Amino acid sequence: MAGSPALLLLLSLGLCCTGAQGQRNTMEARFLNRNMKHPIEGQRLELECLPFSSDNGVSWIRQEKDGKLHFIVYISPLSRTTFPRNERTSSQFEGSKQGSSFRLVVKNFKAQDQGTYFCIANINQMLYFSSGQPAFFPATTTAAPTTAAATTQSSHVNKDICMPSSEPGTSSENILNLYCEIFIWAPLAGVCLVLLVALIVTIVLCQKTRRRRCRCKRPPNGKPGAKPCVPTRHI
Repeated sequence: MAGSPALLLLLSLGLCCTGAQGQRNTMEARFLNRNMKHPIEGQRLELECLPFSSDNGVSWIRQEKDGKLHFIVYISPLSRTTFPRNERTSSQFEGSKQGSSFRLVVKNFKAQDQGTYFCIANINQMLYFSSGQPAFFPATTTAAPTTAAATTQSSHVNKDICMPSSEPGTSSENILNLYCEIFIWAPLAGVCLVLLVALIVTIVLCQKTRRRRCRCKRPPNGKPGAKPCVPTRHI
């Protein structure tokens, strides 16, 4: 099953050449199981094409998300199948006609089989296109984090910054360690500097107080009449 630019050109020409009759005569491609929404990996996927005329053959086409087209099989009105490279059988697909329904079977649905499936019919030298049937795995959704979880995560930011890296020797670990050391030692150094300044100021004030103390002579043998003590000032 391979993409073909010529097939894309053919489909484009068919769309341009489809007239009012093609709009009235519609075709439908759908899952054989009408209750199916999404295929599951590994399952046997069955699709059917319902043309407005079962007297002509039908071709099954798969379109990828990027628009690339892949020819799968041509089913004749006699239920004969022709796969790519003119093969009569395929290890991955089966095709058949049952009544007015042209059926396609994907034996083992895989990721590379995802796409939009549709069928085309060439009736009276005019191309008719069916509606597309998307066949994709169910979309997986992840739950958004709750507010409590976000708050808890933000409360541990500082702890996470100082956590050692699981891969020692990396540049990111060195940067985190540097930030951690700055975060711890910078406030401690500031406190030590304030204490040092306070100590120096205290020593200077004590020295000035001692210089202003009174320096006087005591009277010999404690005799009265000595001059009162006069504090000396040093300029």
